[in-house]
Amino acid sequence: MAVRSLRSLAFRSGLAGFALGTALVALGAAGAQGISGFNSDAPVNYAADRIELQDKQKRVVLSGNVDIGQGDLRLRAGRTTVAYTDAGSLKIQRLDATGGVFVTRGGESARGEVAIYDFNRRIITLVGNVSLNRGSDTLNGGRLVIDLASGITSVDGRAAGSSPALGGSSGSGGRVSGSFSVPKRN
Repeated sequence: MAVRSLRSLAFRSGLAGFALGTALVALGAAGAQGISGFNSDAPVNYAADRIELQDKQKRVVLSGNVDIGQGDLRLRAGRTTVAYTDAGSLKIQRLDATGGVFVTRGGESARGEVAIYDFNRRIITLVGNVSLNRGSDTLNGGRLVIDLASGITSVDGRAAGSSPALGGSSGSGGRVSGSFSVPKRN
């Protein structure tokens, strides 16, 4: 009986994932330029109240009103650590942001408690009470993954570890919720 329940749950989860995927494709096809699908090779500009270079650790710590831009993508947070390599020239490898992270591009915005931008994989991950907004359409969950290379954005109900501090189920039961606008009939 337990195996049948697990299969049923997996089937229902698959259907829900398919429906969400279809909704995300519809969001992407709407024509507005969103967070996904941009030039991730563009230079990265930054500003903060305080910047500390930790050369031995090959990182830069930005704190206080951190504002980072890459092309028309913008990330704002309370604190950000930027890891880099120094093989002749500095190259950003990873960006870790905390403290009310807010990412925007065009008419799309995302927020979360923590964000990681992996420059090598071209993936931005937000965890902790995440929200994705485009116009009046919203998706909420525990973890949001933006794949800049493929243009696919996904929202999970739980983040790894299921800790409320990392976007675990803090009242949402580990589910994704949202609201999509419906076209008006003539």
